Amino acid sequence: MRTVPVSLGSRSYRILVGNQLLSRLGIECKKLGLGSKCVVITDENVGPLYSKSAIENLQKAGFDPREIRIPAGETAKSLKVVEECYNNLAAQRIERKSFVVALGGGVVGDLAGFVAASYLRGLTFVQVPTTLLAQVDSSVGGKVGVNLKAGKNLVGAFYQPRLVLCDLDSLKTLREREFRAGLAEVIKYGIIYDEALFGRLEREIKAILRRDPKILAPIIARCCEIKADVVGQDETESGLRAILNFGHTVGHGLEAISGYGKYLHGEAISIGQIVAARLSQKLLTLKQDDCDRIRNLFAAAGLPVSIKLTETQKNRLFAAMTLDKKVSDGEVKFVLARRIGHVEFGHKVPRSVIDEALKETSE
Repeated sequence: MRTVPVSLGSRSYRILVGNQLLSRLGIECKKLGLGSKCVVITDENVGPLYSKSAIENLQKAGFDPREIRIPAGETAKSLKVVEECYNNLAAQRIERKSFVVALGGGVVGDLAGFVAASYLRGLTFVQVPTTLLAQVDSSVGGKVGVNLKAGKNLVGAFYQPRLVLCDLDSLKTLREREFRAGLAEVIKYGIIYDEALFGRLEREIKAILRRDPKILAPIIARCCEIKADVVGQDETESGLRAILNFGHTVGHGLEAISGYGKYLHGEAISIGQIVAARLSQKLLTLKQDDCDRIRNLFAAAGLPVSIKLTETQKNRLFAAMTLDKKVSDGEVKFVLARRIGHVEFGHKVPRSVIDEALKETSE
């Protein structure tokens, strides 16, 4: 088992990465001195696989767990589902000393974390991510929230978990498409922060796709270390943390205009990162060879690397991007790369240049 600390003063916590960790859920929660009553929030896909084990394990440790099961998929990240959870918590007589366990992928973690952050002005919560994307990204760092029709994650909070428990065994039941989508965030960490990690991904992509645990464990832990380092320096995204949004400006826009159904998050930001790489080549110092390496790695991971948009779709995409959280004074700001392993945030990019990059990404 690997332990990655997230250093945030009184809000510090540990990320545990390893096999058979779900069986330690109750023990690890007991160490935190949490209240006896808790709620496991999961979805219709993950619940049948892991909810019974999680609940029995919590019971063995002396807790009194209940379950809330939400619909699966990005459309569940809505204020309507949040309200349903609130009403369920009220019916269960959940108290301020109670805690929430988020058992599932990024959607469950984001929604359950937001419910925990806002119900009774804040309940303790624990992240148990069951997808690759959630393990390396969304479960770490305390960003929680839900979507509006206008855009992704427009309602939310910064609210840190007390523990993140990444059980690698849960990846065995992950659908191939979901696993590949998670690799988009893994590749992102190499682009923004660690050239050596990027090179390792290039060399070992076939073993990664086979889900070789000996290869996956250190890679997942490294991604968590990178995010923990960034979040430890900038918890509320006032500066450095913005680099984690590489590829997300276009990616979130694509998710919004497609109704949060056509693309998985990782698929959308795969395309977004290809566009961001082309913008980086045009406006900064990213070399053509590195731009090609980025595209080739996403392709090798089985992720989409091109998109064709009509003029109407482009206009809708730009409208969605202007509603993104990263907009400042009405201007869309991009994270761009000078080279693999080093990016900068806050770049203004003219629409004409974005149009060029989108056109090249359609080829």
